[in-house]
Amino acid sequence: MNFRPRAKEEPEINLIPFIDVLLVILIFLMLSTTYSKFTELQLRLPVADTEAQRDYPKEVIVGVTADGRYTVAGTPVVGRSVDAIAQALRDAAKAGKDSVIIISADATSPHQSVITVMEAARRSGLNQITFATQTAAQAGTR
Repeated sequence: MNFRPRAKEEPEINLIPFIDVLLVILIFLMLSTTYSKFTELQLRLPVADTEAQRDYPKEVIVGVTADGRYTVAGTPVVGRSVDAIAQALRDAAKAGKDSVIIISADATSPHQSVITVMEAARRSGLNQITFATQTAAQAGTR
């Protein structure tokens, strides 16, 4: 029997699997974390820097006020239903399906009001829609 003390082998810790696991966890956390903070969003729309506006001979301008009232080609629309707006669009669209709808909505108008105009245009068969904006310089002067 050999009772002599042996030289103890120092245990080795293999770090490569440990690093691999940490990298997988890091990647998982990076992909699953959301960085948006909805409480800090402060939007001021619509403002855009554009060239001079083009003159559309077939345009129908739809105005949406801050409280959700509508005008089609300068004429107030009675009611706020999609059908009333669609009828007013059909009457104002002299070029038929080639007419261009320009939605000129107040920056503080409800989002639903703009969607209502878009739905009315779809029901009227008018699919060319654009939005009126103002330049940043014009927004600063008001």
